[in-house]
Amino acid sequence: MQRPLAGLTRRNFLTELTAGVTLLAIAIPLNIGYAQIAGLPPTAGLYALIVPTIVYALVVSSRQLVASPDAAAAALVASSIGGLAAAGSADYATLALAQAIICGGMFVLLAVFKLGFLANFLSKPILVGFVGGLALDIMVSQVAKMLGVKIDSGKEFTGKVADLIGGLATINLWAVLISVCSVAVLLLGRRYLRAIPWALIVLVATTLVVVLTGLDQRGVAVLGEVPAGPPELTWPMIDWSLWLALIPSAIALTLVTTAEGLLVSRSYSEKHGYPFHANRDLFAFGIANVAAGAQGSFAVGSSTSRTAAMDQAGSRTQFPALILAVGTLLLLLFGTALLADIPSPAIGAIVGVAIIPLLGIRDFIDLWRKDRFEFLIGATCFLVTLFIGSIPGILVAFVLALINIARRASNPAIDVLESSGDPGESLLEDAPAGTVTAPGVIVIRLAAPLFFANGAVFSTAVKDAIRSAGDGAVQHLVVDMEAVTDVDVTGAESFASLKGWLAARSVSLSFSRVRPNTLHRLTSLGLLTSEDVYSTNRSAITRLVPSSAERESLPKEDQ
Repeated sequence: MQRPLAGLTRRNFLTELTAGVTLLAIAIPLNIGYAQIAGLPPTAGLYALIVPTIVYALVVSSRQLVASPDAAAAALVASSIGGLAAAGSADYATLALAQAIICGGMFVLLAVFKLGFLANFLSKPILVGFVGGLALDIMVSQVAKMLGVKIDSGKEFTGKVADLIGGLATINLWAVLISVCSVAVLLLGRRYLRAIPWALIVLVATTLVVVLTGLDQRGVAVLGEVPAGPPELTWPMIDWSLWLALIPSAIALTLVTTAEGLLVSRSYSEKHGYPFHANRDLFAFGIANVAAGAQGSFAVGSSTSRTAAMDQAGSRTQFPALILAVGTLLLLLFGTALLADIPSPAIGAIVGVAIIPLLGIRDFIDLWRKDRFEFLIGATCFLVTLFIGSIPGILVAFVLALINIARRASNPAIDVLESSGDPGESLLEDAPAGTVTAPGVIVIRLAAPLFFANGAVFSTAVKDAIRSAGDGAVQHLVVDMEAVTDVDVTGAESFASLKGWLAARSVSLSFSRVRPNTLHRLTSLGLLTSEDVYSTNRSAITRLVPSSAERESLPKEDQ
């Protein structure tokens, strides 16, 4: 088992320490903003950086993945809990804790039963659409902060847009000025000097401006008092009906984090050559979320942006995460007074710039160029998430994933093979439908499992190939089974019907290159007897299609 903080040595200690300070500067302003997106107090975002971060860093196999609430998770928390309690209320905060604990339990179950593969159903178009919808919903709230316009963040997307448009007459010019300057610094800094913690610089600079000029007295909203002290252990006491009501949103949070977290974790492990253990990473997410729910925070996921920042800073261990936890705890103990005058427009600018990549504009353009159907999947998921809600969005995502799988599976490659080159070689090429590989013999290859989605398609393809060869031209059909890894009951019934059709036309049936598992399956389904198998190795096709000279030397009945 990999030891905690694997990769940390005396040689890289200073680099890791510096990366930890950078992570602290990035994470604190972002988590304050994400807590506000989730409808929770700033402490909820800061608490997530202490105990959950420590337990995750000590357990996870990834040496670089940063665990923290992110923008998409915060938006999902707000949209799912907003219908159960009023944002900012004690009941709302309690539900957020319960949701995190449920997420933790689901992560642990995924790890124990090795079910992480379920997240593979969230393909790139689905993730782009789902996260993009959440990001645009967040952006409206952040734009309102940047303009100094008050809106009800608990409303759906259309309600927020209506509030924003209706409140344009109340725009605060000082808030706009702070926002424009903040966005300019963040964008230019990210482009030219990425290593500098520009978010922290923006917070410090704008806070000083507000304090020195009294802009809070001129309508510029500020963060306000942040309670001092470390997080306290707690447990959400709610009715069982509310626990059950939180399960769908917890499933969505778990699946999105699993898909994104494991993908990012695997990519960095491959890039830098250290071990990656998916189930251990899922378990780490599980205990981190339980810790978050038990000490006043909300659901914890993976932070792609912060992980990338740590990679650029040269970090190859989880040591920066521990620096982050210690630094956040010291801030909560001794420095909360420094947070009270942080202007909300600056927080809106920081979060808004951070979520711009989540809108997926480039990804949608790329999908449009490469595959219009997958673009449609992403766009549908985007629109459902944006206009109907996050939970319907994730449900539609799974339905679209299944439709995409079924669409591809129902159109397998079905090839008619012919012999080519030296008569003694086993060289096969695809041939047009109706090509007879040898007098009276046709060989067809199905490059997919035979199951309910393609059984009828395969039968139709075989019939069309035989009909195309002409009446009586085919007396023997060989099905090349090398690529058939499984057969289900529906596929077997369709094949049985095909056997009857072949028998009625005096076409005999044989199989070639049958895999052992498939052979057993065909036998158990009643499709195959030992007399039906022509051969199970690659030389079968060569022997099946002899040269003309070889055919003349065969007994007449075998020619």
